[in-house]
Formats: sequence, structure tokens, C-alpha cells
Amino acid sequence: MAGAALVLTGSPWLAPLLARGALLSPFKRPAPDAEFPRIRLVLPGLRVDLARLAAYERVCGFPTGEDALPVTYPHVLGFPLAMRLMSERAFPLPLLGLVHTSITVTRHARMPATGAYDLAVHVEGLDPHRRGTQATVVTEARTGGDLVWESRSTYLARHGRPAEARPEDGERKPLPAVAEWRLAGDVGRRYGAASGDRNPIHLHPLTARLFGFPRAIAHGMWTVARCLAAHGTPDACRVRADFRAPVLLPGTVTYAADGQGRFALLGRGDRPHVTGDVYPA
Repeated sequence: MAGAALVLTGSPWLAPLLARGALLSPFKRPAPDAEFPRIRLVLPGLRVDLARLAAYERVCGFPTGEDALPVTYPHVLGFPLAMRLMSERAFPLPLLGLVHTSITVTRHARMPATGAYDLAVHVEGLDPHRRGTQATVVTEARTGGDLVWESRSTYLARHGRPAEARPEDGERKPLPAVAEWRLAGDVGRRYGAASGDRNPIHLHPLTARLFGFPRAIAHGMWTVARCLAAHGTPDACRVRADFRAPVLLPGTVTYAADGQGRFALLGRGDRPHVTGDVYPA
């Protein structure tokens, strides 16, 4: 449960937060029962930079020029607040190596791009995971006091010996292929410029290799945004996406969907990178 609110006067800069989180990472001791920041960060009256929004829409495949925020864009607006919490000394999971494993988004109403929004972010709690410890971060957007958008993201810190994998509940039928997308090597840099998330694993093969990747990898939130741009979403909707494997850049992926709300991004041999569902809220 979030504690007292800390009201910010502006959106935090991501670069120094990434640097601070990286420097503190070796000193973190992740555990499901560890203490975590109970504070709720609030940023009132935020207005969208329309030029950055247009760049985001172009790189993700959303239509440009509409007075409506894409369903994933409030995550971009709230991400600096989440990073401020996760880069704090009191946050027990190391920022280096932290993996975004899932996101659930509920949009309650259409969100005009020209509107003003009050953002709030807090850490909901820590949970054990078969590969380590997972944190849940909640982001909310309000206008006129009404909740119009909310999300829950899970972030995994791997540690200890992984437990044996459990079979997934209810194996579902494979989805039919809809389109093949050839992804350029600069997708990570373009998305990073539009979103502000310039994590080095997404920007260049050389910096990605420092973290164990053979090439740069696409942002997880870019992959789900690209799928939702192709899928479409009603004004009031609920989205669930699980990030299963990184997408190497450049590369070729297959977008698959069943027309009933399920979607996936698949790699070679139909290996799932992202799986998800969209349905009316």
C-alpha cells in the first residue's frame, strides 16, 4: 500500500536516474520480504509534448495527428516517475538486469492528446518468482479527478537458483500469422529518442554486448505498442501483455492475431516474444 504522496514540479530526467540506479545496483540485496519505498509520486497538470508524441506514433505505427493518446503512451509519461522510485537506495532490486516481464493496462476513456493529466506512481509490492524477486509498479492517470488510465507492470530481478518451470495453465491454440515485419537496426534508438528510455541494451550492438546480448534488443514496450497499433483498441479497453523473449535488432518477426482479442509477436520457429490480449473494459 502506498504511503504519503510526494508532489513533483516536473518530470524527472531519466539519464541521471539510470546512472544512479546502475551505480547502486551492486549493493542491492533482493528478496521477496525486503522493504521497499512506500511513497507515492504525483505529477499534477502534465501536458503532452505533441512533437514527441508524433515521433512515438511514427516509430510504433500508430496514426499521427489524432487528438487522442495511444493506449500505451501514458506508460511513457509515467516511466520517469517509476524510474525515480526504482533507482532509489531504498528500492531493493538492482536496476541493472531488471527485466520488464508483463504489463496490464486499463483505459477507462478516450484520452485527448491536448488534455492535462495528473500522474501518480507507486510500488505496490514484492513477490517471489521462480527466477528471483518481482516488483509490481502501479501507474495512474487522472483528469478532473477521474481515473482514466491505469497500469500494473512487473519487473523481475533474477537471483538464486531458478525453480523448475511450471507448465502454463490451459495451453492455447497457436495464432494465425497476419503480417511479417522486418525491423531495422535503429528501432531502439528511434524509440529511445521518442520515449526518453535510452537504456544502452537498446541502442547499439557494442553497448548491448556489455550486458550479454549479441545485438541491440527492441524495447519491450515498443513491441507491445507495435502490436496494439496493428490490432487496434477501443476507447475503453483492457490490455494484458507478457514479455517472453527479447527481439534482436535488426531482425524479422511475425505478428499473429485471431481477431478475437489475442495477439502475439513471434520469432524464428514461432518462438513467442510477446503474447497478449485486448478486450473492452
